Amino acid sequence: MRILQLCKKFPFPLKDGESIAVTHLSRALNELGCEVTLLSMNTSKHYCEVSNLPADFNHYKEIHHVPIDNKVHLWGAFLNIFSEESYHITRFLSSAFEKKLIQILSTQKFDVIQLETPILSPYIPVIRQHSNALIAMRSHNVEHEIWERMAENFSFTAIKWYLKNAARKLKKFELKHLNNYDLVLAITQRDLHILKQMGLSKPSTVIPIGLDVRDYPEDFSSFKNEPSLSFIGSLDWMPNQEGLRWFLENVWDDLKKKYPKLTLHVAGRNTPEWVEKVKKEGVIIHGEVDDAVRFIQAHSIMVVPLFSGSGMRVKILEGMALGKVVISTNLGLEGIDATDNHEVLIANNADAFIHKISLCLENKTRMLQIGQNAAEFVTENYDNLAIARKLILEYKNRFVGQGSLAKVLKES
Repeated sequence: MRILQLCKKFPFPLKDGESIAVTHLSRALNELGCEVTLLSMNTSKHYCEVSNLPADFNHYKEIHHVPIDNKVHLWGAFLNIFSEESYHITRFLSSAFEKKLIQILSTQKFDVIQLETPILSPYIPVIRQHSNALIAMRSHNVEHEIWERMAENFSFTAIKWYLKNAARKLKKFELKHLNNYDLVLAITQRDLHILKQMGLSKPSTVIPIGLDVRDYPEDFSSFKNEPSLSFIGSLDWMPNQEGLRWFLENVWDDLKKKYPKLTLHVAGRNTPEWVEKVKKEGVIIHGEVDDAVRFIQAHSIMVVPLFSGSGMRVKILEGMALGKVVISTNLGLEGIDATDNHEVLIANNADAFIHKISLCLENKTRMLQIGQNAAEFVTENYDNLAIARKLILEYKNRFVGQGSLAKVLKES
């Protein structure tokens, strides 16, 4: 099967959930015999020096990338208040990207064109004009929901209004394009339910994020050391900043008084200035780390205090795969059907976070058991090869009899 994968940012380095999700699925598809070509925006916000990709980033038949300036400019954001277009979307409209897309479609034939975000929906007319391929859209989250949830958590009226306005425009955009795809691939069952409530009538299914569990060896050595907490995530993503700030302001001081030797280690790319300036006893700010797996392995407990966002949190899956105790909110664990007090710990307020962390620190045997259960859970439920097989079967079952795709599927 020949697949063209379209991305709004280059899926490397593997330091954020979207890049990890894109890369693990494309690797699995390649391993199962698909030819996958990448066309990605290479944005100013997440620029990748493609010439320096590692040798093992070799699962694509071809790699194409187009530089895009998607920086948020205050003047542009202000002027957008008077427009009905979403500023979040217009920053990804590019004539250069469109030209490259036309060039690829004019010289190669594909069976499936997989959009890794609804943000690339404006390019569907170009695809239809130059290709008969099936168009699948992989929805990593419900875009407008992220902004709605952030707005709910803000008390400052001006910011709250701006976020609500941004969410309204995003929802309008999502509704406009909702049924322009041939197949919608939701990350979670909950997200698919929301999309159907919004009016999705086209074929759809759930294709969760998977991991190549071979890249995440279980490591329980940290449980023998003095317990420490980790927080890791892209710190240019507002829900992560929001959660970290909340944890530092509402949980950490009381926790530190109770356990004076406890440390919290914070890592993430594009660390903002306010995080770098945090001066709290026991809090170590690492900034962007070279090896996220090694960072997670070093600490027995991972805290993920999320109160906004949507879709699945890849870092939670990574922490669980490595055998760590993940403590998160119900919202943070959306799409991950783990059981509280068995594979994960759930806490939705400050007292609950302190209580669950205390349970771990005072019962190392129980903490180790939860970590072991977590690793086994990810292996059984979120292996990327199994998920890729499901996706290929989904194409076959839904679209057998439709042109070249059917022919490829029958022969495979």
